[in-house]
Amino acid sequence: MTIQYEIKSQLAKLLATEDLVVEHKRVETACFNVASRVLTLPMWENTTEDVVDMLVSHEVGHALFTPHQEWWKDYKMNPAIVNIVEDARIERMMKKRYEGISKTFYRGYTELHKNDFFQVKMKDISEMNLIDRINLEFKIGTHYNIPFSTEEMFYVNKVSLCQTFEDVLKVSKEIFDYCLAELEKKREEEKEMENEQLDMNLSGNSEEDGEGTPWYDDMDDEDGEESEEGEVETEMQVGTGNGLQGSTTDQPLDVTSETADSLEQALRGLANTEGRENVYLEIPKLNIDDFVVDNQLIHSLCEMAVNGLPEDEPNLPDHFSAHKFLEESRNNFIKFKRSAQKEVNYLVKEFECKKSAGAYARATTSRTGILDTTKLVNYKFSEDLFKKVTLIPDGKNHGLVFVLDWSGSMQTVMEDTIKQLYNLLWFCKKIQIPFEVYAFTSCFPKSIDRENVERAYEPKDNLMSVEENFSLMNLFTSKVKGRVLEDQMFNIYRVVQSFRNYYSANVVPVGLSLSGTPLNESIIALHQIIPQFQKENKLEKVNCVILTDGEGSALTYHKSVQRKWEDTPYMGHSHIGDGCFLRNRKTGKTYRMANSWYKFTPIMLKDISDTFPNVNFIGIRIMDPRDASRFLRMNDIDCNSEEYTKKMKVWKKTKSIVIEDVGYKVYFGMSSKTLSSSSEFEVEDDATKAQIKKAFTKSLTAKKMNKNVLSKFVDLIA
Repeated sequence: MTIQYEIKSQLAKLLATEDLVVEHKRVETACFNVASRVLTLPMWENTTEDVVDMLVSHEVGHALFTPHQEWWKDYKMNPAIVNIVEDARIERMMKKRYEGISKTFYRGYTELHKNDFFQVKMKDISEMNLIDRINLEFKIGTHYNIPFSTEEMFYVNKVSLCQTFEDVLKVSKEIFDYCLAELEKKREEEKEMENEQLDMNLSGNSEEDGEGTPWYDDMDDEDGEESEEGEVETEMQVGTGNGLQGSTTDQPLDVTSETADSLEQALRGLANTEGRENVYLEIPKLNIDDFVVDNQLIHSLCEMAVNGLPEDEPNLPDHFSAHKFLEESRNNFIKFKRSAQKEVNYLVKEFECKKSAGAYARATTSRTGILDTTKLVNYKFSEDLFKKVTLIPDGKNHGLVFVLDWSGSMQTVMEDTIKQLYNLLWFCKKIQIPFEVYAFTSCFPKSIDRENVERAYEPKDNLMSVEENFSLMNLFTSKVKGRVLEDQMFNIYRVVQSFRNYYSANVVPVGLSLSGTPLNESIIALHQIIPQFQKENKLEKVNCVILTDGEGSALTYHKSVQRKWEDTPYMGHSHIGDGCFLRNRKTGKTYRMANSWYKFTPIMLKDISDTFPNVNFIGIRIMDPRDASRFLRMNDIDCNSEEYTKKMKVWKKTKSIVIEDVGYKVYFGMSSKTLSSSSEFEVEDDATKAQIKKAFTKSLTAKKMNKNVLSKFVDLIA
């Protein structure tokens, strides 16, 4: 069966009740680094969940209760004995700490015994040494009636009473000495039997020869080789003292455990040691100031681009005139702002209503202890004679962080996306919600605001890589007040309009050209941006909105590479794929990375959502109408399912899709075609009835879609 290793890692962390680092690697046996608190577990396969859970619980027991000390310097004995006694102690302590884990150990050891991992089914247990029987008693004693003498039970009881590791060492030494004495006793008996057998052989040969000549002196020359002195050297020689040379009775005594060796060897067989090694990745902690482009710098560049425009050449057509474009952009912006106020006001009303409804839903009513004189006439019929007070909890402080896709694919929909963003910003201004707006890019020249830029984090092995050309442009901030903010919004509106219609007008400042899609790098940066934003504005709740038209590219991770011809390794890059896990030391969670490029971002979002549980991550995906089906399938909605059919019906009707809990708390899919449609009812003076009907229907559709998405958005923050 397939083992979900990330789930087993979580089990280990929960049992350890600490920030334990758990790694499943292609090793034969488990180990625990006390200093780094890293528990390395084999990739067990071809076994049951019960066995894996038992093994995980056992290793966590060692991590929790077995100290790191060089005990062997003071206690000269086989480590197997200490390990057996310690196993009994830590498993008893795990069962004591977690009552339900007793069943885990029972089922796990039952499975191991069933498959004869201890190699005892064909053996007489009573003939085994004491340490083997103690090992069996505390592991599979429920399946066997392990025989012990009265003297041996004394040691069994001592094992069951061990409280500390020092107790384990003392008891282990006592058992070792006992077993050693038993072995010595057994050896003496074997020596006596060997000597008796040897005497019988010698005596028998003497009688047969008749002259008392030893049997080995009467061998033919052909059976041996003649030495220089003429003596014959035989292949078999008699040793001095105790029987024949090479006898087992001459070997140094040692106490070993056959059952422990058998179990260890069998467990090695469960571990998959072949294939690619698991890699545990972490996201870097960025020096965020090295990646964020300051708000004032951006708009100073915008102003410089406009102020530096040359005068138009004589007789230049209007559509080639930069100055005409600036004038037209200003008029378009004013017109859009005027029309957007209806939707903004709608948002504010929705927000206030839902906020009040939510507050009263959480309201509590209590008696004051003061008599209500108006109710005294009912004293015979009711005990409710006291005044009451209704307590309405204060609403939480909210904030919004927007992340805007500034990639080349956004060119045709950027203007419409900006309009949606501006609606939300004006909404935030009206209800006084602090906000920050960032646009991710890979084109901003960092030398503009700082020289000799160094990497904003230290590359290390297994650390996700963030390219130096990645930047977050701080387009807007609630720190900017009044007229200044409006001017900044016009700056970006003008730049965005140039992408679509007047790109040749040269009003796009250096660094604000459209670029790649460093979406995943932006999510890494949010790990620093969000807590900083919360702290500066004293917020209890943050909503992070990401507006994009696609998925980001997969990242790489740092890996030191040692070339044969070089003395020192260099820091290279490696692809993130199968066998890679994202590990978060803060939350203690581990996520299996996907091979599919479009699965990368949901994992990154899941990680940051778990890191910041008080943050709602909201996605707004702008897409071609034909991509709705693909959008659903990429988010694990089966095209044969009822859910798929239902959402496609909604899409055909409203040109919008709402998906929940796919990395984003809520993920909105919006048609780029409908998004670009004006919600204003506009017709020509000489329009026909059919044209008027079509314009009216188009206006209603646009308004319906906007209100559908915006209402859902308000629900999240109210």
